[in-house]
Amino acid sequence: MHLFSILKKTRVALGIIVLLLTLALFIDIYEYFEESTFSKILYLQFVPSLLKFVQTVSLVTAGGFIIVLVLTLFMGRFYCSTICPLGIIQDIINYIAKKVSRKRVFFKYKKAHPIWRYSFLGIMAVAMVGGFGFIVAWLDPYSIAGRFFSYLLEPIATGINNTLATWMQSSGNYTLHHVKLYHVAWLPTSITLGLFLFIAILSWTRGRFFCNVICPVGTFLGLGSKVALLKVGFIPDNCTKCGKCAAVCKSECISIKNQAVDVSRCVTCFNCLDVCPDAALKFGFIKPNAKVKPEEVIPVHGAVHKTNNDRRKLLITGAALMAGSSIYALKKNKLGPSQQNLTLNKRDYYPAPPGAGSVHRFNNICTACSLCVSACPTHVLQPSITQYGLSGFMQPFMDYETRYCNFDCHKCAEACPTGAILPLPMEEKQLTQLGVAIFLKENCIVHTDGTDCGACSEHCPTKAVNMVPYKNGLLIPEVDQSICIGCGACEYPCPVLPPSRAIYINGNGTHKLADKPRQEEQTGVSFEEDFPF
Repeated sequence: MHLFSILKKTRVALGIIVLLLTLALFIDIYEYFEESTFSKILYLQFVPSLLKFVQTVSLVTAGGFIIVLVLTLFMGRFYCSTICPLGIIQDIINYIAKKVSRKRVFFKYKKAHPIWRYSFLGIMAVAMVGGFGFIVAWLDPYSIAGRFFSYLLEPIATGINNTLATWMQSSGNYTLHHVKLYHVAWLPTSITLGLFLFIAILSWTRGRFFCNVICPVGTFLGLGSKVALLKVGFIPDNCTKCGKCAAVCKSECISIKNQAVDVSRCVTCFNCLDVCPDAALKFGFIKPNAKVKPEEVIPVHGAVHKTNNDRRKLLITGAALMAGSSIYALKKNKLGPSQQNLTLNKRDYYPAPPGAGSVHRFNNICTACSLCVSACPTHVLQPSITQYGLSGFMQPFMDYETRYCNFDCHKCAEACPTGAILPLPMEEKQLTQLGVAIFLKENCIVHTDGTDCGACSEHCPTKAVNMVPYKNGLLIPEVDQSICIGCGACEYPCPVLPPSRAIYINGNGTHKLADKPRQEEQTGVSFEEDFPF
């Protein structure tokens, strides 16, 4: 009993550490974590590790999934109880539910749902083999948790920081500083919140129901658990059928009548081992038991409770994934009289992050965990709605309405756990052409208003946008697309509002390499004469 208590406490402690470290990556608003830290913390996340291995064929950088498989074959679904952030979140929610509930028996044995389980597993397998990243994004537990952290918790953390910073600075303490709060579009946030509430309700009432009915990773690892070396099982001669073990089994997989544990659903949490007063459960080599009968009588504390044979309906409602493209770009500001009837911006593609290779490749691999969205210093990466079409829903795109891509930054690639964004040498990143700038003279305020501007040229890091003589002493932009990298530094500051920017980035479907910026010869300054003043 003492050993089992240690096992449970160790599992809980490890789970909390993993959750906090993962959460810290998403709410690192002061950018304390170095780029190399991301891959270390996320090394054991199963689906991202597997996808990254397919891209890099490197066990050093992407061998975590093999370690998870070995652990599963050794001691069952340890990943689900200790490493998976979504699983740990569900445990926390259920822990709170049990603390506030007056129910003496919170869990009872429930039958498995093999049709649902293996259907979701089959969908996941087809999606991963076929490169349907947008499907993987809604089934991978790590990616689901990542969106919770990025779209729900990071804004809260930023808001708390800014409130504390205001309060402390009013007292002369400048330990904290204000961090710009970037607002993700309402549709991704609403869908993420809805999914969180759905999983939270399941966790509150049924423990690990999501993990054992919907989650394909849990189902796949459950297959390995059946042949695991160490399992949770009964010692029949010791069991008095008190039912305490079933009452704390959040996987609802312990059958008292048959004295059997459905190891494919067991998440190796050790809760049952810790509460058994008769040492009737052990964790070790277990011979296969007889199949659990569908109907049973479960005695709990001497009282007999019949299980309800009525099937519970699994209500899965589809969210409205699509919205009009104008919703995301809607601005409250109105155009001035001189900016009416302007030419609309037309893009072949919305730019994918540097290191993605191509929009198609990115859509195939990205699981929309949104860690790059949180890690990006400028938050130019934002979840797409219609920018990539259905195949890229919620996957990050370069949103130049939010900001632009820093010339000397490639943090998104270091953060990406799946290999959808591959790290590039900085010199190559600075030449990677995500798209090219398109200049529309008829939209430019130099032409429409007869006024000076030049914001696009001032921000361009490669000087692909230059100001050339126009008329009446004014200068107007001119674009050299051969050295343009499509970073959006010209589009973001353009005073003309979307969707009719005077200069905008038309994304490349496949990334290219731009020419190196030409180094202009500098005119030397003569110091032979004395200073003129």
